[in-house]
Amino acid sequence: MNSPLAAPVVVDGVRKRFGATTALDGVSFAVRDAELFGLVGPDGGGKTTLFRILTTLMVPDAGHATVLGLDVVRDLWAIRARVGYMPGRFSLYGDLTVEENLKFFASVFGTDLESGYALIAPIYRQIERFKDRRAAALSGGMKQKLALSCALVHRPRLLFLDEPTTGVDAVSRREFWDLLAELKASGLTIVVSTPYMDEAARCDRVALIQQGRVLAIDAPSRIGGRFPRSMFAVRARQRAGLLEALRRFPSVASAYPFGEDVHFSDRRPEIAPATVIVELHAYLAAQGLDEVRIREKAPGIEDAFIELMGHAPEIAA
Repeated sequence: MNSPLAAPVVVDGVRKRFGATTALDGVSFAVRDAELFGLVGPDGGGKTTLFRILTTLMVPDAGHATVLGLDVVRDLWAIRARVGYMPGRFSLYGDLTVEENLKFFASVFGTDLESGYALIAPIYRQIERFKDRRAAALSGGMKQKLALSCALVHRPRLLFLDEPTTGVDAVSRREFWDLLAELKASGLTIVVSTPYMDEAARCDRVALIQQGRVLAIDAPSRIGGRFPRSMFAVRARQRAGLLEALRRFPSVASAYPFGEDVHFSDRRPEIAPATVIVELHAYLAAQGLDEVRIREKAPGIEDAFIELMGHAPEIAA
């Protein structure tokens, strides 16, 4: 039975296996009302399997989940009428025009385009000039905006978006997330998955997921604070040689490429960052590296994720 006091999404110990592969291993979390909640992790982490369970397309092997207070197994038809879902792959009808797709999806939910226009207006205004163009002929960014409009045309109370910007150019990605911010501001609860850490930073809270397990749940700004050591961004003229040298440093805890830098951390917590920088300069000079630049930096969500991937216990908040 639908409970008005229930969190929009509650996942409790959900497990799912496909043969010998464990897709979800005891996943638990709750999404708050009017929250933009992100599931963040690489391909194969379990994000799509979890979305299919929450949108009633798949049944969990164990555990329990509710959406808008409704059980995902028992109340599937009631859930489907109340949520919007945008799967990872483009799933609209390519031989129909933009307007025909919108009218079709509205009719599936027993409504019409005019009834749902208020919610999709900010998005539809950007694609309206293409309303007579077939969906297959749209650019990647326009296809995503059309798919989002179709997921919203029946005015759902909750929106699920599975990696909505994968394969889309950087400008379209930013525009899409600007649209999500507008929808969130209107009071809509949104659950979105993404492999991109810059997108994760735009969520209210994120769950870092890897190999079917939740590693951490927190606000993006606080995830980086879980990194247990000082972090340094190191750069040198010989980039490949720099990474190899840093990984041979006697007290290295981690060293991995990050854009034009190598992110480095030292395993000695008692050593001051300034001392580490001096030691690194001397060490790298002895390794024949030049034009070395080292600066201390605040660990980001990417650094925390890499760190947490090496630890088995679940960390949640």
